[in-house]
Amino acid sequence: MFILGLAMIMPFIWMISTSFKSPAEVFEYPIRWIPSHFNMEHHIRVWTGSMGFATYYMNSIKVAVVCTIGATLLSSLAAYSFARITFKGRDTLFLIYLSMMMIPPQVLFVPKFIMFEWVGIYNTLWALILPGMISIFGVFLMRQFFIRIPSEISESAFMDGAGHYRIFLQLMLPLAKPAMATLAIIDFSWHWNDYENALVFLTDRKLYTIPLGLQNFIMEFNVDYNGMMAAASAAILPMIFVFMLGQKFIIQGISNTAVKG
Repeated sequence: MFILGLAMIMPFIWMISTSFKSPAEVFEYPIRWIPSHFNMEHHIRVWTGSMGFATYYMNSIKVAVVCTIGATLLSSLAAYSFARITFKGRDTLFLIYLSMMMIPPQVLFVPKFIMFEWVGIYNTLWALILPGMISIFGVFLMRQFFIRIPSEISESAFMDGAGHYRIFLQLMLPLAKPAMATLAIIDFSWHWNDYENALVFLTDRKLYTIPLGLQNFIMEFNVDYNGMMAAASAAILPMIFVFMLGQKFIIQGISNTAVKG
């Protein structure tokens, strides 16, 4: 496992190492893992140059944070309904909703384009945020967690006069912290690295997110590998921060939402 883990982390080590190298050292063979001189020029140029990387960074933070918060809350509400509220056709509706995971997202680009153009959010960050707040996987994950909570807890709350909203807010959400943290980390990573939706629905360069912004380092006849690696190194920092913040909940959340065969 250590050898496999080391093999998976080697590209990240090369990325960070390349961001401090001179252009001549990038393609040296054998690979020089530790640069002869640590060059901070590429990192400084990424943030202060004409590439606009700071703007792309803030756009990605806005999209990922808002989508993550919205998807976590809305998925929890929908999951509670599917798990705890009995209504006609509930299971059939959930299966239909779950079957949408089998539809490739690329198939929906044209309908989304027409819809966004009609409501006036095309070429705005809302074209990424609003669809991103709906997570089919999130509903499934949270529903599996709520199902595992003993029904006696909510039944006793009903006998004390509590309604669904109070049970959800005061009983279910505190118990669902591990599952919500797991969903938040997974959802944040999805939106932080989303390239296709940003490419299709954003045309204004000032609205670009990091995946699109990295294309600026690909010139007509060459690629600025040092600048690209410096930008990519900065791009993984929020991912590391979010993972470190919620890592203690991940294993607990996944194990609690596991499906028994």
